[in-house]
Amino acid sequence: MDFKVGSVDTPKPANGDVGSLAGNQVSTLKTSASSTQLCSAEATLGRHLARRLVQVGVSDVFAVPGDFNLTLLDDLIAEPGLKLVGCCNELNAGYAADGYARSRGVAACAVTFTVGGLSILNAIAGAYSENLPIICIVGGPNSNDYGTNRILHHTIGLPDFSQELRCFQTVTCYQAIVNNLEDAHEQIDTAISTALKESKPVYISVSCNLSAIPHPTFSREPVPFCLAPKLSNSLGLEAAVEAAAEFLNKAVKPVMVAGPKLRVAKACTAFHELADACGYPVAVMPSAKGLMKETHPHFIGTYWGAVSTAFCAEIVESADAYIFAGPIFNDYSSVGYSLLLKKEKAIIVQPDRVVIANGPAFGCVLMMDFLPALAKKLKRNTTAYENYHRIYVPEGLPLECDPKEPLRVNILFKHIQTMLSGDSAMIAETGDSWFNCQKLKLPEGCGYEFQMQYGSIGWSVGATLGYAQAAKDKRVIACIGDGSFQVTAQDISTMLRCEQNPIIFLINNGGYTIEVEIHDGPYNVIKNWNYTALVDAIHNGDGKCWTTKVQCEEELVKAIETATEVKKDCLCFIEIVVHKDDTSKELLEWGSRVSSANSRPPNPQ
Repeated sequence: MDFKVGSVDTPKPANGDVGSLAGNQVSTLKTSASSTQLCSAEATLGRHLARRLVQVGVSDVFAVPGDFNLTLLDDLIAEPGLKLVGCCNELNAGYAADGYARSRGVAACAVTFTVGGLSILNAIAGAYSENLPIICIVGGPNSNDYGTNRILHHTIGLPDFSQELRCFQTVTCYQAIVNNLEDAHEQIDTAISTALKESKPVYISVSCNLSAIPHPTFSREPVPFCLAPKLSNSLGLEAAVEAAAEFLNKAVKPVMVAGPKLRVAKACTAFHELADACGYPVAVMPSAKGLMKETHPHFIGTYWGAVSTAFCAEIVESADAYIFAGPIFNDYSSVGYSLLLKKEKAIIVQPDRVVIANGPAFGCVLMMDFLPALAKKLKRNTTAYENYHRIYVPEGLPLECDPKEPLRVNILFKHIQTMLSGDSAMIAETGDSWFNCQKLKLPEGCGYEFQMQYGSIGWSVGATLGYAQAAKDKRVIACIGDGSFQVTAQDISTMLRCEQNPIIFLINNGGYTIEVEIHDGPYNVIKNWNYTALVDAIHNGDGKCWTTKVQCEEELVKAIETATEVKKDCLCFIEIVVHKDDTSKELLEWGSRVSSANSRPPNPQ
């Protein structure tokens, strides 16, 4: 994966003065003799907020203008090093911030009061579920209107301005209502530092009449944050390592499994160190794909219960001990609660806690400290990997297509595999792309993102925009289903305005295929669009864009060749027409098990 500021293992951001993002305290420390005195035009709330964003590593803010945030947007635009990316709607702005944070480690978005805030809320909830630090800035009412009985536009018609705040309280880790210049500096700094420390979104509402007003608290260049790192309890760490080492060293065929919380724990490097030291086979949970190098000699694929990579589940579930680092066991990742795992065999390592089998448990033990310390205590044991090597049979190739035969999905992904390199990144939309993209083998350095915990269809269009804006050294390849694309298609326009060059494979199978496999009905059939014509209309001759429609393998080969060579500097939109029932075998299995979990009858009362 591509990480910079606040990333998995690199707490040091672009501005070298900013401290670890994994802290539990915040203080402002001088790193030079004095900070720069600012002129009054620059000593404003809005400019202070903008400078803070740049300091923590944000260079792009995804925004939708509205009358309550216009002055604030002026201040953001005026800040050197900060670019305003105007999006077509607030939902996509939030999804773009989500994608940006996955690459850059932190992101920001700006919308207007209530109509903008409630529109972006869904994307912020998704970011919360994925532990992404997004600074969500809302232009709020004039400070004079608070505490009055006035009714404002962009509200539900009540003299109560707290509706938006109450909605954000459950999907952000900190909320700041900035309607007073006296404490604005403190509120803004606390919000931003909390986002970095907690790796969760925060909400900042700024009254529309305050942004451009100078104030003494903003008269100097803000001193960069120094966030004190979290520390493990040394005695707890020692005890946890001793107990885990004893548990694993007496096992005959132990295994390791990486979970998605490796990212928020900033423990990817530590996990690799443990894998190198112990010799165990290494799998990843589906939402952790991309966090572990798939070129590692003991990597065995994705552990996803009944829909795992071939031979992976057999090795994991037959092990007599397994260590899960940062797992999330939900109904999707457990394939309808059907994993064949036993608690008494498991060590569960969370970002700040270790639980060994049915006990004991050790709190205040950081994963990033625990894993390297454990690596020094484990005996090398390659038994389980040797078992895997004995039973492994290389995957077969899909059947060859006859000339002009309608394209099959497995043929599409065979060719996508050849496109991947360390200079690319994959974005997989909710749907069958989850399963097909899991089977791709990622070269070292290749990014990979999907939203499994929240699973919001349409996420990938905005996420592609945001990721591409943050990781300009990579070419983003996105696989998006037609149903998902219809939710958020507009921001293809923003990709063109930003001169991005992603390759978007629009998989047109006529409906919500993932939902068909869970529970079918007429509501899963959608109106077919002329997708290439839609993108051409959005392009409208402004920017670099190339579209094509593919219905057979010969056309696909030609399209990929054009997209990667002649049109490598263009946004390339390739519509893939496939049969409505052409799905991965993994989706068929997963869908039936999730359906079974969803349809469980009520427990007897």
